[in-house]
Amino acid sequence: MPPLNLGNQQPKTPLNADQAWRATADRAAETVLFFDFDGTLAPVADDPTQVQPAPKVLAAIETLAPIVRRIAIVSARPVEFLREHFGGLSGVDLYGLYGLEHSHSGGATVTEPAALPWVPTMAELAERGRDELPPGTLVEYKRLSVALHWRTAPQLAATVEQWGRDQAERLGLRVQVGRMVLEIKPPVDRDKGMVIDELVQGVRAAWYFGDDVSDIKAFAALRARAAADPDFLGVCVAVANPETGDEVAEAADLTIDSPADLGDFLTEATHRLA
Repeated sequence: MPPLNLGNQQPKTPLNADQAWRATADRAAETVLFFDFDGTLAPVADDPTQVQPAPKVLAAIETLAPIVRRIAIVSARPVEFLREHFGGLSGVDLYGLYGLEHSHSGGATVTEPAALPWVPTMAELAERGRDELPPGTLVEYKRLSVALHWRTAPQLAATVEQWGRDQAERLGLRVQVGRMVLEIKPPVDRDKGMVIDELVQGVRAAWYFGDDVSDIKAFAALRARAAADPDFLGVCVAVANPETGDEVAEAADLTIDSPADLGDFLTEATHRLA
């Protein structure tokens, strides 16, 4: 495995992945494992409704859940979508829509109150997008956000992105750029970095696995926690992708080639932490 640079932690001696897992094993009960979903636990697909976790991922997470303090899926997907894949696993928390929704270990979905008034706006925006955007654009309505995908029509990137930015400015909304997608969100202060910052307080170690630019804020939250506490072990892992991979890999400690390889990596981790 390539060396891990654990950022602001002291001492600054680089660790490889094997050493990092062994250090985690010493504090497994006080460790949180965070995962993005699309492009990380599951390969990206042209049709986002058909995405499935990579082989070995679910079995590895199910094995790891009772060993570590917490496992959390932190995704742009709604909680209800995540529940379809992970709802049967105990001890797994779901954070959807960049943290605007969450569900703890199979419990009810809780929505950020400040976001709820924007539901009608998002529904109207999705309908407008379907009417105005050119064929080949996929408009994905998520109740509290609208994602505009151009994966099957990359020539539309500039047109779709400009339309989305214009609508966001008109309606007072925010945008999040991703892998061949522009997501339009309510003007509510909530992102992956904020979720991770809250959940790593009081724990001794955390790993975050992500593939896209929105995950860089999560990496930054681990860096900040490590800077504040030299005894905290934080490991940022990028899953490679052909669109935004270079930027994400530069912000990470370790890069894994694909969601399938991550399934193998997690399977190996179950033996190291058991």
